Amino acid sequence: MLIHPWDAASDAEEWRTWLSATDRFGLLVVNNLDPTHAPIVVPTHFTLGEAGDELLIHLARPNPVWPHLESAAEVRIAVIGDYAYIPTYWRAAADIPETDGVPTSYYTAVQFVCRPTVVDDPDEKAQILNTQLADFQPEGRYADVARDSGPHHRMLPGIRGVRLHVQRVEAKFKYDDNKPVEHREHVSQNLTERGRALDASAAAQQERRLKSRGPWKPPSRG
Repeated sequence: MLIHPWDAASDAEEWRTWLSATDRFGLLVVNNLDPTHAPIVVPTHFTLGEAGDELLIHLARPNPVWPHLESAAEVRIAVIGDYAYIPTYWRAAADIPETDGVPTSYYTAVQFVCRPTVVDDPDEKAQILNTQLADFQPEGRYADVARDSGPHHRMLPGIRGVRLHVQRVEAKFKYDDNKPVEHREHVSQNLTERGRALDASAAAQQERRLKSRGPWKPPSRG
């Protein structure tokens, strides 16, 4: 993923905060055992472990990803959000026709490069499921998962767990941070007024970045 200096996360806390406010739903991307075929892509919820060094997922045992995943040294989990199309006439400079502006896309993207470990032990699978339930359903109102009791234990053989050990994180916040403040404020206002799909959340990200980072200052070369 191309990340310009002005698109980069300020620090790990920025992408962690953004991720905590999402549904933590992404695409698991695994190399195909046959390199002439496309990679395997699996949509899935995931949970970031407490230490922040692993992601937890579970998938159905019949999923065709397993032989590819078991052979993979590295995989990716890719997440996107707060995206919006920015039309030509919003980005045209004052001295050119609005039709000559260059359109772009705004978005937030976080990608985890991970080393996968497949989990088949019933107790470990139950632990993954309980951790995910606590993450996605903090209000409770669910039964604990155990290997030999409760309403879910008979279904445990039907799934496999995966621990994805995070090797590195690539985070991008693409909101024209390298443009003048007036341009960014203008686009943010237009997003709010247009108000379709994820326009409001894209505007909120742009406004947050503007407030926290201010005008773009290229790194000194001294």
